[in-house]
Amino acid sequence: MQGPQVQSAAGSRQPAVRGLTIIRAMRVTLGSDRLLDSGVLAGRRVGVVCNPASVDAELRHVADRLTASGAHLAALFGPQHGFRSDAQENMIETGHGRDEIRRVPVYSLYSDTREPTAEMLRDLDALVIDLQDVGARVYTFIYTMANCLLAARKHAVKVIVCDRPNPIGGLSVEGPMLDRGFESFVGMYPIPLRHGMSIGELARLFNDHFAIGADLDVVKMTGWRREMYFDDTRLPWVLPSPNIPTLDTAIVYPGTVLFEGTNVSEGRGTTRPFELVGAPWTAAEHFAGELNRLGLAGVRFRPAVFEPTFHKHANVSCGGCQVHVLDRRAFRAVETGVALLGAFRASDPDRFTWRPPPYEYEHEQLPIDILAGSSKLREQIEAGAPAHDIAASWEADVSEFLPIRERFLLY
Repeated sequence: MQGPQVQSAAGSRQPAVRGLTIIRAMRVTLGSDRLLDSGVLAGRRVGVVCNPASVDAELRHVADRLTASGAHLAALFGPQHGFRSDAQENMIETGHGRDEIRRVPVYSLYSDTREPTAEMLRDLDALVIDLQDVGARVYTFIYTMANCLLAARKHAVKVIVCDRPNPIGGLSVEGPMLDRGFESFVGMYPIPLRHGMSIGELARLFNDHFAIGADLDVVKMTGWRREMYFDDTRLPWVLPSPNIPTLDTAIVYPGTVLFEGTNVSEGRGTTRPFELVGAPWTAAEHFAGELNRLGLAGVRFRPAVFEPTFHKHANVSCGGCQVHVLDRRAFRAVETGVALLGAFRASDPDRFTWRPPPYEYEHEQLPIDILAGSSKLREQIEAGAPAHDIAASWEADVSEFLPIRERFLLY
């Protein structure tokens, strides 16, 4: 199953095109477009890992396009939140079912199993993965992909990953690395919190560097450049999961997702999850003012009071801020998230707490530790270390990762 999807040489990356005027004149062609146009799946029995964001520029879903291309759609697989992305809360398992329109089984990969079984993969000629990642190590879709690679190796099934843009660009790499002993379903491999890779590049990294060893093809995009954010691609934004409604959310997510490891609301239950953060004990105006005095690059904090409709502090007024990114290329999402964590803890150390386990199938480690990738970030915040110093502490590890990452870049 060779053809346009095979990419092996990181050295074939095209030079970056500078200037938003030029970037906006291009339309990105998705990996799924190139795969289906190639005709290599015609007559093949195919399973596809997908959700509602698995669409093309005309909003046609990959499952329907596979059938139209002559492939035999044999099974659908859904990541966290389900094939239809209708499970609103995180850590809510979805069940297996059947798609009565397409007349195929729907298997949940966020249930009693997070890895496809032999029965699920039986008689498949290929397993296609077409998922929209958001650019953060803790987003579970990339580990659903890794688990599919592991299962495909065991059961001798080819995997084809259709590449999609990293919505927050492919240049910035930031944040603490995952340390051994802190692996979980929000971090299986040692990569930085903001990895700066596309999902296809991650597939190559996982499969080769971390030695999964599946029979893998990655279908490249055309027209995507590493400096592009999603709104540079001329592709429609479809929320990849219920609490990533906009590109603005995705931009702040690598930092504010850390609040899932605390008793502070990360804005779930509002229309601006991960942009709004707050707690019942916080005075919004004073809190935002203190943060703005830090002078963090590319961001301002607007005082905000909100009342979540579900999740933490449901129906309780929370004070805090909305994170407004004014210069996305100067903005450091993870450092900003760390500064926010420190500010909330300092606002009331007696009421601020780290969330206890279980969290994302981990029953021993603290959620903040598996989100951060080790206990070091928590210990630094407890010691009162400034966000700038904490950010400086992970730079050596990021520098060691960059040459490894470089080998698997496609653009």
